[in-house]
Amino acid sequence: MLQAQGEAQGAVEVAPPDLKGMLMHHLADGKEIEFQVLGWGKVFHLPEWSPIQLGPVTLDMSPTKHVVFMLAAAVICVVVLSLVGRVMQRKYRDRAPSGFANAVEAIVVYFRDEVVRRNIGHGADGYTPYILTLFFFILTMNLLGLVPFGATATGNINVTAALAILTFVVVEVSGMRALGPMGYAKTIFFVPPGMSKLGAGMMLIIMIPVEFIGKLTKPFALAIRLFANMTAGHTLVLALLGMIFMFANLSLGKYAIAGASVGMVVAVFMLEIFVAFLQAYIFAMLTAVFIGLIRHAH
Repeated sequence: MLQAQGEAQGAVEVAPPDLKGMLMHHLADGKEIEFQVLGWGKVFHLPEWSPIQLGPVTLDMSPTKHVVFMLAAAVICVVVLSLVGRVMQRKYRDRAPSGFANAVEAIVVYFRDEVVRRNIGHGADGYTPYILTLFFFILTMNLLGLVPFGATATGNINVTAALAILTFVVVEVSGMRALGPMGYAKTIFFVPPGMSKLGAGMMLIIMIPVEFIGKLTKPFALAIRLFANMTAGHTLVLALLGMIFMFANLSLGKYAIAGASVGMVVAVFMLEIFVAFLQAYIFAMLTAVFIGLIRHAH
């Protein structure tokens, strides 16, 4: 009888791990921040505030995991760059900086000369602070998602959409200021000179929707590109790690699978560090390109 019970227990199959649930739990936003390793650690539950009712719209202003890490990125940028600025004013007024201050200065000078001035042209220096703020802020959010217990705020479409909308406003206002009301209107209602009234009417009917949609696709592309790249990289890392648990019940080959999984994760993680810098650069660079395009609409 005992033997039969043992055989029955041995026949029970262990349920496979919920890899999908694990992925969504780590990628999605939430109301708690976890500092746990293999079940050991602590979970911090974020406060929940009463929603604000604005007519038919209900606004929940309670902090979430991505909001916390976004604010942390902002604080890090302000503190680090302020300290670098003070150090450069005190120690490096008459000589070139060294160390971390030298690296920051190299990035600032490169963006000013090769990104902002080259793409915007005359009057470009006024946009340098905004472009650099975008770069350092997005870079810090990207890198915070790669540290232990961190979360990537740029893996949230709401965050990238807010950044893209802000850039859209800056681009359009820059166009209005540079071109004037009539010049800006021509970026939507454009008719090549010399056309007949019939041709001009047909051109407007076709091109007005195209030009208007073209203005909306720029911020849409910025938001989706940053969100998709950061989410895809983290999904790949978690999926490769999940292979260890998916094949943990194998009698043979599980250690080889675990070793291969860890090796691939390390390689992808190195690539993710490069992608964090690349996506911050692309967002900032395209912002400068869009500003330059509308300021020189011809």
